[in-house]
Amino acid sequence: MSSASTSATPAPEQGLRVGVSSRLLRVAAWASFVLNVLIIGTGGAVRLTGSGLGCDEWPLCTPESLTPTPEMGIHGIIEFGNRTITGVLLFVALAVLFALLQACGGWPSVRNALGYAVYGVAAGVLFGTTASLVGLPVFSFFTAVLLTVIGIAAVRSLDVTPRRHDLVILAWLVLIGVVAQAFVGGITVLTRLNAFIVGFHYVVSLVLVCVTAAFLVRLREAPGPRERAVPSGFGILAHVATLGMAVIVLMGVLTTASGPHSGDEDVVRDGFDATVLSHLHAWPGYITLVLVLVLLGWAAARRLRPLRWLIALLVLMLVQIAVGIFQARSGLPPLAVGVHMVLASLTAATMTVVVLRLKRPVLPAESAEPAG
Repeated sequence: MSSASTSATPAPEQGLRVGVSSRLLRVAAWASFVLNVLIIGTGGAVRLTGSGLGCDEWPLCTPESLTPTPEMGIHGIIEFGNRTITGVLLFVALAVLFALLQACGGWPSVRNALGYAVYGVAAGVLFGTTASLVGLPVFSFFTAVLLTVIGIAAVRSLDVTPRRHDLVILAWLVLIGVVAQAFVGGITVLTRLNAFIVGFHYVVSLVLVCVTAAFLVRLREAPGPRERAVPSGFGILAHVATLGMAVIVLMGVLTTASGPHSGDEDVVRDGFDATVLSHLHAWPGYITLVLVLVLLGWAAARRLRPLRWLIALLVLMLVQIAVGIFQARSGLPPLAVGVHMVLASLTAATMTVVVLRLKRPVLPAESAEPAG
Protein backbone atom coordinates (compact mmCIF):
# COMPACT_ATOMS: atom_id res chain seq x y z
CA MET A 1 0.00 0.00 0.00
CA SER A 2 1.22 3.53 -0.74
CA SER A 3 2.16 5.51 2.33
CA ALA A 4 -0.23 8.25 1.26
CA SER A 5 -3.27 6.09 0.64
CA THR A 6 -5.97 4.79 2.90
CA SER A 7 -8.67 2.26 2.27
CA ALA A 8 -11.29 4.31 4.02
CA THR A 9 -11.84 7.86 5.08
CA PRO A 10 -12.68 8.42 8.76
CA ALA A 11 -15.95 10.18 9.40
CA PRO A 12 -15.66 13.76 10.68
CA GLU A 13 -15.83 14.07 14.45
CA GLN A 14 -15.73 10.26 14.77
CA GLY A 15 -16.16 9.13 18.34
CA LEU A 16 -18.44 12.05 19.26
CA ARG A 17 -22.16 12.09 19.84
CA VAL A 18 -24.02 13.69 16.96
CA GLY A 19 -26.24 16.60 17.92
CA VAL A 20 -26.24 20.21 19.02
CA SER A 21 -23.07 19.80 21.09
CA SER A 22 -21.02 18.42 18.17
CA ARG A 23 -22.18 21.21 15.86
CA LEU A 24 -21.41 23.80 18.52
CA LEU A 25 -18.03 22.16 19.00
CA ARG A 26 -17.05 22.63 15.37
CA VAL A 27 -18.05 26.30 15.38
CA ALA A 28 -16.45 27.01 18.75
CA ALA A 29 -13.21 25.23 17.80
CA TRP A 30 -12.81 27.38 14.70
CA ALA A 31 -13.70 30.50 16.68
CA SER A 32 -11.04 29.58 19.23
CA PHE A 33 -8.38 29.28 16.53
CA VAL A 34 -9.37 32.54 14.82
CA LEU A 35 -9.53 34.48 18.08
CA ASN A 36 -6.12 33.23 19.21
CA VAL A 37 -4.68 34.51 15.93
CA LEU A 38 -6.64 37.75 16.28
CA ILE A 39 -5.33 38.46 19.76
CA ILE A 40 -1.78 38.26 18.41
CA GLY A 41 -2.76 40.98 15.96
CA THR A 42 -4.40 43.15 18.62
CA GLY A 43 -1.53 42.51 21.02
CA GLY A 44 0.82 43.67 18.29
CA ALA A 45 -1.33 46.77 17.81
CA VAL A 46 -1.01 47.51 21.54
CA ARG A 47 2.74 47.35 21.34
CA LEU A 48 3.23 49.03 17.97
CA THR A 49 1.02 52.01 18.84
CA GLY A 50 2.75 52.58 22.17
CA SER A 51 -0.37 51.54 24.08
CA GLY A 52 1.25 48.93 26.31
CA LEU A 53 0.57 51.01 29.40
CA GLY A 54 -2.68 52.48 28.09
CA CYS A 55 -4.21 50.77 31.12
CA ASP A 56 -1.48 51.06 33.73
CA GLU A 57 -3.06 48.74 36.32
CA TRP A 58 -4.20 45.10 36.39
CA PRO A 59 -6.82 43.65 36.46
CA LEU A 60 -8.43 47.10 36.56
CA CYS A 61 -7.54 49.69 33.92
CA THR A 62 -6.88 52.32 36.62
CA PRO A 63 -6.88 51.99 40.40
CA GLU A 64 -10.49 53.25 40.40
CA SER A 65 -11.93 52.01 37.06
CA LEU A 66 -12.24 48.74 35.16
CA THR A 67 -12.56 50.59 31.85
CA PRO A 68 -10.34 53.35 30.41
CA THR A 69 -11.14 56.94 31.29
CA PRO A 70 -11.40 59.74 28.70
CA GLU A 71 -8.07 61.14 29.87
CA MET A 72 -6.31 57.97 28.64
CA GLY A 73 -7.23 58.68 25.03
CA ILE A 74 -6.76 56.18 22.23
CA HIS A 75 -4.01 54.24 24.04
CA GLY A 76 -6.39 53.25 26.83
CA ILE A 77 -9.01 52.13 24.31
CA ILE A 78 -6.52 49.99 22.36
CA GLU A 79 -5.14 48.30 25.48
CA PHE A 80 -8.60 47.70 26.96
CA GLY A 81 -9.80 46.30 23.62
CA ASN A 82 -7.03 43.72 23.72
CA ARG A 83 -7.97 42.78 27.29
CA THR A 84 -11.61 42.42 26.23
CA ILE A 85 -10.67 39.86 23.58
CA THR A 86 -9.04 37.80 26.33
CA GLY A 87 -12.45 37.60 28.02
CA VAL A 88 -14.04 36.45 24.76
CA LEU A 89 -11.27 33.87 24.35
CA LEU A 90 -12.01 32.49 27.80
CA PHE A 91 -15.71 32.19 26.99
CA VAL A 92 -14.99 30.38 23.70
CA ALA A 93 -12.46 28.04 25.37
CA LEU A 94 -15.15 27.10 27.89
CA ALA A 95 -17.66 26.57 25.07
CA VAL A 96 -15.24 24.20 23.30
CA LEU A 97 -14.58 22.29 26.51
CA PHE A 98 -18.18 21.84 27.59
CA ALA A 99 -19.40 21.00 24.08
CA LEU A 100 -16.63 18.41 23.81
CA LEU A 101 -17.38 16.90 27.22
CA GLN A 102 -21.07 16.66 26.32
CA ALA A 103 -20.23 15.01 22.99
CA CYS A 104 -17.71 12.59 24.50
CA GLY A 105 -19.09 11.78 27.92
CA GLY A 106 -22.55 13.29 28.26
CA TRP A 107 -23.90 14.99 31.35
CA PRO A 108 -21.62 13.21 33.90
CA SER A 109 -18.53 14.72 32.24
CA VAL A 110 -20.12 18.18 32.07
CA ARG A 111 -21.31 18.00 35.68
CA ASN A 112 -17.80 17.05 36.84
CA ALA A 113 -16.28 20.07 35.08
CA LEU A 114 -18.98 22.43 36.36
CA GLY A 115 -18.38 21.25 39.90
CA TYR A 116 -14.69 21.98 39.68
CA ALA A 117 -15.46 25.38 38.12
CA VAL A 118 -17.51 26.30 41.19
CA TYR A 119 -14.81 24.99 43.53
CA GLY A 120 -12.09 26.83 41.62
CA VAL A 121 -13.80 30.21 41.68
CA ALA A 122 -14.79 29.82 45.33
CA ALA A 123 -11.28 28.78 46.37
CA GLY A 124 -9.79 31.61 44.30
CA VAL A 125 -12.03 34.18 45.96
CA LEU A 126 -11.22 32.78 49.40
CA PHE A 127 -7.46 32.84 48.89
CA GLY A 128 -7.63 36.20 47.09
CA THR A 129 -9.57 37.74 49.96
CA THR A 130 -7.11 36.30 52.48
CA ALA A 131 -4.21 37.70 50.46
CA SER A 132 -5.88 41.13 50.45
CA LEU A 133 -6.21 41.12 54.21
CA VAL A 134 -2.48 40.53 54.69
CA GLY A 135 -1.40 42.92 51.95
CA LEU A 136 -0.46 40.38 49.26
CA PRO A 137 -1.39 40.63 45.55
CA VAL A 138 -4.99 39.45 45.25
CA PHE A 139 -5.09 38.59 41.57
CA SER A 140 -1.89 36.51 41.75
CA PHE A 141 -3.29 34.28 44.48
CA PHE A 142 -6.69 34.04 42.79
CA THR A 143 -5.12 32.98 39.48
CA ALA A 144 -2.70 30.50 41.08
CA VAL A 145 -5.50 28.74 42.95
CA LEU A 146 -7.78 28.77 39.91
CA LEU A 147 -5.08 27.26 37.68
CA THR A 148 -4.40 24.56 40.29
CA VAL A 149 -8.06 23.57 40.43
CA ILE A 150 -8.32 23.60 36.62
CA GLY A 151 -5.34 21.25 36.45
CA ILE A 152 -6.97 18.85 38.92
CA ALA A 153 -10.24 19.08 36.98
CA ALA A 154 -8.44 18.21 33.75
CA VAL A 155 -6.93 15.06 35.24
CA ARG A 156 -10.26 14.03 36.74
CA SER A 157 -12.02 14.73 33.45
CA LEU A 158 -10.01 11.98 31.75
CA ASP A 159 -11.41 9.46 34.25
CA VAL A 160 -15.08 10.36 33.71
CA THR A 161 -14.96 10.97 29.93
CA PRO A 162 -14.84 7.64 28.06
CA ARG A 163 -13.98 8.88 24.54
CA ARG A 164 -11.54 11.11 22.68
CA HIS A 165 -8.99 11.72 25.41
CA ASP A 166 -6.76 13.35 22.77
CA LEU A 167 -9.32 16.11 22.23
CA VAL A 168 -10.12 16.41 25.93
CA ILE A 169 -6.44 17.01 26.77
CA LEU A 170 -6.11 19.66 24.05
CA ALA A 171 -9.30 21.46 25.15
CA TRP A 172 -8.12 21.63 28.76
CA LEU A 173 -4.69 22.86 27.63
CA VAL A 174 -6.31 25.72 25.74
CA LEU A 175 -8.38 26.72 28.78
CA ILE A 176 -5.33 26.59 31.06
CA GLY A 177 -3.34 28.56 28.49
CA VAL A 178 -5.95 31.32 28.19
CA VAL A 179 -6.17 31.75 31.98
CA ALA A 180 -2.38 31.70 32.31
CA GLN A 181 -2.06 34.14 29.42
CA ALA A 182 -4.33 36.63 31.18
CA PHE A 183 -2.09 36.38 34.24
CA VAL A 184 1.06 36.89 32.15
CA GLY A 185 -0.60 39.93 30.58
CA GLY A 186 -1.08 41.36 34.06
CA ILE A 187 2.55 40.69 34.94
CA THR A 188 3.56 42.45 31.71
CA VAL A 189 1.76 45.62 32.81
CA LEU A 190 2.95 45.42 36.42
CA THR A 191 6.59 45.00 35.30
CA ARG A 192 6.20 48.07 33.05
CA LEU A 193 6.61 46.09 29.83
CA ASN A 194 9.68 44.06 30.71
CA ALA A 195 11.05 42.88 27.34
CA PHE A 196 11.37 39.23 28.33
CA ILE A 197 7.87 39.09 29.83
CA VAL A 198 6.45 40.71 26.68
CA GLY A 199 8.29 38.14 24.57
CA PHE A 200 7.02 35.26 26.71
CA HIS A 201 3.50 36.69 26.41
CA TYR A 202 3.76 36.46 22.61
CA VAL A 203 5.20 32.93 22.69
CA VAL A 204 2.31 31.70 24.85
CA SER A 205 -0.15 33.16 22.35
CA LEU A 206 1.67 31.47 19.47
CA VAL A 207 1.62 28.12 21.29
CA LEU A 208 -2.14 28.50 21.84
CA VAL A 209 -2.59 29.07 18.09
CA CYS A 210 -0.70 25.81 17.45
CA VAL A 211 -2.75 23.88 20.03
CA THR A 212 -6.05 25.12 18.64
CA ALA A 213 -4.86 24.16 15.14
CA ALA A 214 -3.98 20.69 16.44
CA PHE A 215 -7.46 20.41 17.96
CA LEU A 216 -9.05 21.16 14.58
CA VAL A 217 -6.90 18.52 12.89
CA ARG A 218 -7.63 15.80 15.44
CA LEU A 219 -11.32 16.69 15.47
CA ARG A 220 -11.51 15.60 11.83
CA GLU A 221 -9.69 12.31 12.34
CA ALA A 222 -10.69 8.98 13.80
CA PRO A 223 -9.74 8.22 17.41
CA GLY A 224 -7.48 5.40 18.50
CA PRO A 225 -4.00 4.23 17.51
CA ARG A 226 -2.03 6.04 14.84
CA GLU A 227 0.69 4.75 12.52
CA ARG A 228 3.48 6.35 10.57
CA ALA A 229 2.30 7.55 7.16
CA VAL A 230 5.69 8.68 5.79
CA PRO A 231 9.16 7.18 5.46
CA SER A 232 11.20 7.44 8.66
CA GLY A 233 13.76 9.76 7.05
CA PHE A 234 11.01 12.13 6.01
CA GLY A 235 9.68 12.22 9.56
CA ILE A 236 13.11 12.98 11.00
CA LEU A 237 13.65 15.79 8.50
CA ALA A 238 10.20 17.23 9.30
CA HIS A 239 11.07 17.34 13.01
CA VAL A 240 14.39 19.04 12.25
CA ALA A 241 12.47 21.66 10.26
CA THR A 242 10.13 22.07 13.24
CA LEU A 243 13.14 22.70 15.48
CA GLY A 244 14.32 25.29 12.95
CA MET A 245 10.92 26.96 13.14
CA ALA A 246 11.20 27.14 16.94
CA VAL A 247 14.64 28.78 16.65
CA ILE A 248 13.23 31.32 14.17
CA VAL A 249 10.46 32.25 16.61
CA LEU A 250 12.85 32.52 19.56
CA MET A 251 15.28 34.74 17.70
CA GLY A 252 12.41 36.81 16.30
CA VAL A 253 11.12 37.45 19.82
CA LEU A 254 14.58 38.52 21.01
CA THR A 255 15.06 40.72 17.94
CA THR A 256 11.74 42.48 18.44
CA ALA A 257 12.47 42.88 22.16
CA SER A 258 15.64 44.76 21.27
CA GLY A 259 13.99 46.90 18.58
CA PRO A 260 12.28 50.28 18.74
CA HIS A 261 8.70 49.09 19.33
CA SER A 262 8.73 48.75 23.10
CA GLY A 263 5.01 49.31 23.64
CA ASP A 264 5.37 52.68 25.35
CA GLU A 265 7.40 55.77 24.44
CA ASP A 266 8.90 55.93 27.94
CA VAL A 267 10.11 52.31 27.93
CA VAL A 268 13.64 51.88 26.59
CA ARG A 269 14.99 48.54 25.34
CA ASP A 270 18.66 47.75 25.83
CA GLY A 271 21.04 44.82 26.21
CA PHE A 272 21.12 42.87 22.94
CA ASP A 273 22.34 44.23 19.61
CA ALA A 274 19.25 44.26 17.40
CA THR A 275 21.33 44.20 14.19
CA VAL A 276 23.19 41.04 15.19
CA LEU A 277 19.95 39.42 16.34
CA SER A 278 18.25 40.23 13.04
CA HIS A 279 20.90 38.15 11.25
CA LEU A 280 20.58 35.35 13.79
CA HIS A 281 16.84 35.48 13.12
CA ALA A 282 17.19 35.46 9.32
CA TRP A 283 19.67 32.64 8.78
CA PRO A 284 17.66 29.91 10.57
CA GLY A 285 14.75 31.10 8.44
CA TYR A 286 16.65 30.48 5.21
CA ILE A 287 17.90 27.09 6.43
CA THR A 288 14.39 26.04 7.41
CA LEU A 289 13.10 27.20 4.03
CA VAL A 290 15.57 24.86 2.32
CA LEU A 291 14.43 21.98 4.55
CA VAL A 292 10.79 22.68 3.68
CA LEU A 293 11.66 22.71 -0.04
CA VAL A 294 13.31 19.30 0.34
CA LEU A 295 10.29 17.97 2.23
CA LEU A 296 7.94 19.35 -0.41
CA GLY A 297 9.88 17.74 -3.25
CA TRP A 298 9.99 14.43 -1.38
CA ALA A 299 6.27 14.55 -0.57
CA ALA A 300 5.38 15.44 -4.18
CA ALA A 301 7.46 12.58 -5.57
CA ARG A 302 5.95 10.01 -3.20
CA ARG A 303 2.47 11.58 -2.85
CA LEU A 304 2.87 11.67 0.92
CA ARG A 305 0.14 12.69 3.33
CA PRO A 306 1.54 16.13 4.34
CA LEU A 307 1.88 17.33 0.71
CA ARG A 308 -0.91 19.92 0.60
CA TRP A 309 0.06 21.41 3.94
CA LEU A 310 3.71 21.60 2.91
CA ILE A 311 2.62 23.67 -0.09
CA ALA A 312 0.72 25.99 2.26
CA LEU A 313 3.73 26.14 4.58
CA LEU A 314 6.07 27.07 1.73
CA VAL A 315 3.77 29.88 0.57
CA LEU A 316 3.49 31.28 4.10
CA MET A 317 7.25 31.11 4.63
CA LEU A 318 7.96 32.93 1.36
CA VAL A 319 5.48 35.68 2.24
CA GLN A 320 6.91 35.86 5.76
CA ILE A 321 10.47 36.20 4.45
CA ALA A 322 9.38 38.90 2.00
CA VAL A 323 7.69 40.87 4.79
CA GLY A 324 10.75 40.43 7.01
CA ILE A 325 13.10 41.75 4.33
CA PHE A 326 10.77 44.67 3.64
CA GLN A 327 10.48 45.70 7.28
CA ALA A 328 14.24 45.42 7.84
CA ARG A 329 14.98 47.65 4.85
CA SER A 330 12.18 50.13 5.58
CA GLY A 331 13.03 51.03 9.16
CA LEU A 332 10.59 48.59 10.83
CA PRO A 333 7.25 50.23 9.93
CA PRO A 334 4.67 49.22 12.59
CA LEU A 335 2.16 47.71 10.14
CA ALA A 336 4.79 45.44 8.59
CA VAL A 337 5.99 44.33 12.02
CA GLY A 338 2.40 43.50 13.02
CA VAL A 339 1.81 41.51 9.84
CA HIS A 340 5.09 39.67 10.48
CA MET A 341 3.90 38.70 13.98
CA VAL A 342 0.57 37.34 12.76
CA LEU A 343 2.18 35.47 9.85
CA ALA A 344 4.59 33.85 12.31
CA SER A 345 1.67 32.36 14.24
CA LEU A 346 0.01 31.08 11.05
CA THR A 347 3.30 29.60 9.85
CA ALA A 348 3.83 27.83 13.18
CA ALA A 349 0.25 26.52 13.09
CA THR A 350 0.77 25.17 9.57
CA MET A 351 3.99 23.49 10.68
CA THR A 352 1.97 21.88 13.48
CA VAL A 353 -0.49 20.46 10.96
CA VAL A 354 2.38 19.12 8.83
CA VAL A 355 3.77 17.27 11.85
CA LEU A 356 0.36 15.82 12.71
CA ARG A 357 0.02 14.59 9.11
CA LEU A 358 3.14 12.46 9.54
CA LYS A 359 0.86 9.85 11.11
CA ARG A 360 -2.63 8.61 10.30
CA PRO A 361 -5.33 6.73 12.22
CA VAL A 362 -5.14 2.96 12.05
CA LEU A 363 -8.37 1.86 10.39
CA PRO A 364 -9.72 -1.68 10.82
CA ALA A 365 -9.85 -2.30 7.07
CA GLU A 366 -6.21 -1.33 6.52
CA SER A 367 -3.42 -3.79 6.15
CA ALA A 368 -0.50 -3.68 8.54
CA GLU A 369 1.99 -2.99 5.72
CA PRO A 370 4.50 -0.40 7.00
CA ALA A 371 4.63 3.03 5.41
CA GLY A 372 7.37 4.00 3.00
